[in-house]
Amino acid sequence: MRIFGVILAGGAGRRMGADKALLSLAGLPLASHVQDRLAPQVEDLALSANGDPARLAFTGLPVLPDQEGQGPLSGVLAGLDWAARAGAEALVTASVDTPFLPCDLVPRLWLAGDGALAVASSGGRLHPTCALWPVSAAAGLRSYLASGGARLMEACSGAVVAEFATEVPDPFMNLNTPEDLAQAEVWLSGEVP
Repeated sequence: MRIFGVILAGGAGRRMGADKALLSLAGLPLASHVQDRLAPQVEDLALSANGDPARLAFTGLPVLPDQEGQGPLSGVLAGLDWAARAGAEALVTASVDTPFLPCDLVPRLWLAGDGALAVASSGGRLHPTCALWPVSAAAGLRSYLASGGARLMEACSGAVVAEFATEVPDPFMNLNTPEDLAQAEVWLSGEVP
């Protein structure tokens, strides 16, 4: 099974006040933290991001611009199209602001759905930015976006759920505010929260 990955980095980072992909956490950009966790689990990896791709050159990854401009789902579609062109059967997505991703994310998503759409969950919460998408889902997703749909949770309805243990920090914690970033620094330093 050929599984590719894409890091969703197309958001504006309004609550954080900066481009999240470039924010420093423990001396590395957030994009590098997610890349380090996801790259060993997939055959190939790219970033979905808008704006000047040169700002992300430090990753060495291809940068896929959104075609639809309708939030994370546009990034998922860009990733599915890229993966399909390269002959992959599935795509795993992860948000650029989730530096604690599980190192077994991809195999557990795959096993949960046997290649069907599968979404990660922890602590009773779904995390639809962390999902496995069969490349065959591209046509339906394209139609959904063309109809004006843009809700990630809606697009993932009917997905198989892969449950992950609730830990501290939560492996799917999004760093949305400067306070979240400061808390992540504490966790990475090994200090007790």
